[in-house]
Amino acid sequence: MFNVTKKSIQWGQETLTLETGKIARQADGSVVATLGETSVMANVTFAKEAKPGQDFFPLTVHYQEKTYAAGKIPGGFFKREGRPSEKETLTSRLIDRPIRPLFVDGFKNEVLIICTVLSHDLVNDPDIVAMIAASAALTISGVPFMGPIGAARVGFSNGAYVLNPEVADMDNLRANPEQRLDLVVAGTKDAVMMVESEAYELSEAEMLGAVKFGHEQMQPVIDLIIDFAEDAAKEPFDFTPPDYSDLYAKVKAAGEAQMRAAFAILDKQARTNAISAAVAAIKASLSEDDLADANLGSAIKKLESSILRGDVVTAGRRIDGRDTRTVRPIVSEVGILPRTHGSALFTRGETQGLVVTTLGTGEDEQIIDALHGNFRSNFLLHYNFPPYSVGEVGRFGPPGRREIGHGKLAWRALQAVLPAPTDFPYTIRVVSEITESNGSSSMATVCGSSLSMMDAGVPLKAPVAGVAMGLILEEDGKWAVLTDILGDEDHLGDMDFKVAGTANGITSLQMDIKVAGITPAIMEQALAQAKDGRMHILGEMAKALTEGRSEFSAHAPRIETMTIPTDKIREVIGSGGKVIREIVEVSGAKVDINDDGVIKIASANADSIKKAYDMIYSIVAEPEEGKIYTGKVVKLVDFGAFVNFFGKRDGLVHVSQITNKRLNHPNEILKEGQEVKVKLLGFDDRGKVRLGMKMVDQETGAEIVPEKKEKEGAEEA
Repeated sequence: MFNVTKKSIQWGQETLTLETGKIARQADGSVVATLGETSVMANVTFAKEAKPGQDFFPLTVHYQEKTYAAGKIPGGFFKREGRPSEKETLTSRLIDRPIRPLFVDGFKNEVLIICTVLSHDLVNDPDIVAMIAASAALTISGVPFMGPIGAARVGFSNGAYVLNPEVADMDNLRANPEQRLDLVVAGTKDAVMMVESEAYELSEAEMLGAVKFGHEQMQPVIDLIIDFAEDAAKEPFDFTPPDYSDLYAKVKAAGEAQMRAAFAILDKQARTNAISAAVAAIKASLSEDDLADANLGSAIKKLESSILRGDVVTAGRRIDGRDTRTVRPIVSEVGILPRTHGSALFTRGETQGLVVTTLGTGEDEQIIDALHGNFRSNFLLHYNFPPYSVGEVGRFGPPGRREIGHGKLAWRALQAVLPAPTDFPYTIRVVSEITESNGSSSMATVCGSSLSMMDAGVPLKAPVAGVAMGLILEEDGKWAVLTDILGDEDHLGDMDFKVAGTANGITSLQMDIKVAGITPAIMEQALAQAKDGRMHILGEMAKALTEGRSEFSAHAPRIETMTIPTDKIREVIGSGGKVIREIVEVSGAKVDINDDGVIKIASANADSIKKAYDMIYSIVAEPEEGKIYTGKVVKLVDFGAFVNFFGKRDGLVHVSQITNKRLNHPNEILKEGQEVKVKLLGFDDRGKVRLGMKMVDQETGAEIVPEKKEKEGAEEA
């Protein structure tokens, strides 16, 4: 009944297996990839005809995690997987980016890829397995895909690269300082196509070495997919790339001069309007048949590309007049919003980010329900890209894949310089509002976030800056690496290469390649130019701020941390939370208690923090013999006075210890509710507290030292 094909190799410490023919047989390509005990099913379907007039390639990738894969039931009311998590969205992008450029030019049939995590061993991250499964499914589907690709995760520990480190090692690099890198690389047999990483200030040579290591280690995977496809692949889909050379000749003749003049305009909006006018003039000169040709968009894009790329490679001149290495003018401003905890406005050319930092308490931490378990995050970075930032009218709503991806890239770039939670017990939320965009708003977010956090008083280990690099690679082998690329250079170029880091090293590297043939020499130059650009940007940022402010905003919470014995936690919380609620209500401060006995007290008012601290201290601390306390008389009896002197602790001041004069009853000098100073004399046989007043100055609270007798003084003399 089943015609199963199954192939396996030993890859690193685990066995990698590809299987097809048993599940989802009606898909064009279906593969279950298994690494260790982590299994991902990838299903590929594609339309056999393109939609009439389709002028773009409609590829859609979905990665989904099923909680049953880890033996869990979803949380929430509905108990069913809902909208994609951040991890699912990022992994969908991770799969899409290296495969998209490998479809044959001109193929515009709709393609759908769905990757489903079926089993998770909590050791091997499903994202790498999903990338491999998708590559294998595409390769056997018959779709015109010029793969396969392989993928690998690379760690860097104790000076050595590690292939596919375990999930626990990569889960939080900040909590595992031995691991200095989490890098995912994907590529074909001959070229790297995609890199995504977060790092702890690695050098350019170390990052380049990690990319090379990952590319080498994925070669057995590519060989496995090829061997697998030889037995399981379907007949190739009959597709011939369209020949639109005649149409391109007409487009070029009709609009090259006007298009070249448009690209010579330096201002983005004016240039965009001029390009639109040139396109309209081209279309006005064409026949109805030419206008109906689905390749018209490709022909116009080819003309735009040839103009932009040709000037860069031949003359070293870019559309805004810069050379290949110059960064656009930068203006850095901080503290621009009066009520926020920290704010910055970072402007680089026609790209601008308004970035705001808010400090919170442990209650504000994000709880993440991941497939491998729940964990908390005290650093949140959110990126927003409204339509007005590019002068357009468009969709405005919840963040899309691009916004989630750009925000995570900036998050990765900054996590290496954050203070340890024990040193800075705040939840940090950073929001980047992109107010203008013409090239690398994600890197502007990195720069603005660094400044904004320092403005809020976050003690970053070092400022972080980011820069986007581009590449023009011509068919004759000539190439040029571009520093700080514009939007048009990103759109019409061959590489998007983003590097962020401190003066000491790289904290994040993201690379997307649109063409094969990126050599180590090109990557090495791109990294070197990126370092020069980063150092320049850090210098410009330093004109605004170089380190975290020593004082918080008046509107930011202050947090004081104290540690209590774990056996005292119950006493601080009280029955049903009664005690801690009283502390919060009386003091006006927020109080968070961890299971390890660490208590965080937060308030914008220092008096509130002190009041809460004193209330907690009085509950958990033990009174010390010989120490003087301020107390209140709570009850008078014939033989003395009971005084509440330490939290809820009461002690007896015997009538003989109230004053040096003989008293018939304590009420001769004391009354209930009176504040008195007492000294803890000790504890009796039953553990009862013994207090004394007569040896304490009731005005100053100082201990009265009795004068020595004259006889004793004479003997000493």
